Amino acid sequence: MPDKKIIQAVKQKATGKTSPDGTRYDSLSVTSVAFLAKFTGIASRFVEIVALENNIIPERYIRNMQTLSITDQISLLKATVCIVGLGGLGGTVTELLARLGIGTLTLVDGDTFDDSNLNRQILSTQQLLATSKATAAATRVKAINASVEITACAEFIDTDSARQLINDTDVVVDCLDDIKTRFILEDAARDAVIPMVSAAVAGHIGQITTIFPEDTGLRLIYGEPGSAIAAKGAETLLGTPPYTVTMAASLEVSQITKVLLKQKGILRNQLLFFDLDQNTFEILQLK
Repeated sequence: MPDKKIIQAVKQKATGKTSPDGTRYDSLSVTSVAFLAKFTGIASRFVEIVALENNIIPERYIRNMQTLSITDQISLLKATVCIVGLGGLGGTVTELLARLGIGTLTLVDGDTFDDSNLNRQILSTQQLLATSKATAAATRVKAINASVEITACAEFIDTDSARQLINDTDVVVDCLDDIKTRFILEDAARDAVIPMVSAAVAGHIGQITTIFPEDTGLRLIYGEPGSAIAAKGAETLLGTPPYTVTMAASLEVSQITKVLLKQKGILRNQLLFFDLDQNTFEILQLK
């Protein structure tokens, strides 16, 4: 329970506003959140939680409201998500989760940006070529939402590090382009009893699934680890245009949100498959 003085300070900084549908509400600006964090000595994420618990909407989240409830937004601010792979998929997932208001992000990638990333990787710029993707992701998140708490890990995962990195995580996000490493991440998530949202893209095509620890998971898509499958996905042959990447990343974030909020529509034991060339979306049952 927050101190009464903190609650009072938050209430004093709130201002009355009108939402797009005409509803009146109490609002807390980004500037006020930063001031209160400094004034009270608590993290700005907790300032936002205190505000929401007292029916005061941090203004940065007002366009989340109605689609999400105040309780939902509190749950997201209390959640921790680990994103592994910060390229095309992972960079966009990171951007969207920061804007959505996920309270804690663990950002993992040992790679640096190169010229070929510029067509689709939202975190990459010409000025950031040769820069660590994990460092760039952390900087971007702070520029978007200073309330998000970040752990940036500039390393590639292996069997040992994967288990350490996802400790105390609510959801793991597979944004990798390496099938072998996907299996390593899935095994670590299963051992830690954490759900994993996974996506892949190639050309105009994308796929998304959500795997819970007791599910068969990636084996229903790729076969057994070590079997005669390509080390890389089909994107090495078909390319990765930016619109396919952005679509798949948005669908991943939708799944992450549904898992965190325990909503319907989770793609468990299902594979959402889309083809933007043919304008088709299908949900395949995985058995």
